[in-house]
Amino acid sequence: MPCRAPLPSLLLLLLFLLLGWLRAAGAESSPHLPAPKDVMVYSYNFRSLLRWSPVKVDGGLVLYTVCFKTGAFNQWDELNCTRIAQTECSFPWSLKERRWTVVLRVRAELGQVTSDWVETDPFVAERNTTIGPPEVNSVIVSSDSLLIGVTPPFASEAGDSLQYRVSYWENATSTAKKETKTSNTLFKIRNLKELTLYCFSIQVELMTYSHLQLLGLQSVPECYRTAISEATRAGYIILIFVLVLLFVNLVTVGLFLLWRHHKTLKYWSQPPLGIPLHFEEYLRDPSMPVLEALDNYAEADPPDSVSVVFCEEGSQACGSGLDGHARSPSVSSESEVT
Repeated sequence: MPCRAPLPSLLLLLLFLLLGWLRAAGAESSPHLPAPKDVMVYSYNFRSLLRWSPVKVDGGLVLYTVCFKTGAFNQWDELNCTRIAQTECSFPWSLKERRWTVVLRVRAELGQVTSDWVETDPFVAERNTTIGPPEVNSVIVSSDSLLIGVTPPFASEAGDSLQYRVSYWENATSTAKKETKTSNTLFKIRNLKELTLYCFSIQVELMTYSHLQLLGLQSVPECYRTAISEATRAGYIILIFVLVLLFVNLVTVGLFLLWRHHKTLKYWSQPPLGIPLHFEEYLRDPSMPVLEALDNYAEADPPDSVSVVFCEEGSQACGSGLDGHARSPSVSSESEVT
């Protein structure tokens, strides 16, 4: 049975009423096809749809038909969801008005057999929709602020007042939160500490034309570390320069002292004088045959003997002999000293 009948002549109207009564008696109240359950309107950022649980029966594919009516016109109309297999139906553009009161109903159909209609509670979008968080587009970090750019989750209408409630806190684990409000999509969180991690979360606060206040969902926290200021950067550069200069001076003074007192350092770095180990052992035990071993070594390897020749002055033989001895690099090891 359609959601709204046309306006025919009186005879056709009576005929349709009779056929409708017969179908209602034989089909709509049929106990063989159960009605859909969990029929609910879901609305997010003023985009609404009707959902329900599927009807499971044996012997065919169950289809569904959805109708609606508004508070101003108490008459059921089709919702572009006639005999569909899906278990959800989106609102058309004709129901985009946020302040309208809308009631919907759905039934299951299997061939000529239909279930009972299941109606929803009255739905008003500006009261019952869920507002999502805004989208964070950009974050520009400075030494004492965060410049944040956002996009609203939906397009505002005339008469709406849209604000962004920003919660921010120092460090990721801190519980001490601060809050600020703004109506601009580009705003700053000011008076922050430099080189410090800050986290923030944003939610939308909507004041409607009919003075209804809707508070949206909070965004996922985002964390950013503030930058270093120019004054602090200059201070660090000066400090590093002073430390490097001090290190160079210390190295220079150390090298100068090392050069000036190198003799003293060399003297103190020499190992102390000590008695050789074999002498020390002999002094401890004079009965050891150390000296006898040294004497035997001296007798087994006597030193080479040197011959000395004395000549008178003017002797040619002696001169030639001396020349011969001078030319010969070898010296007899068996001659005796005279």
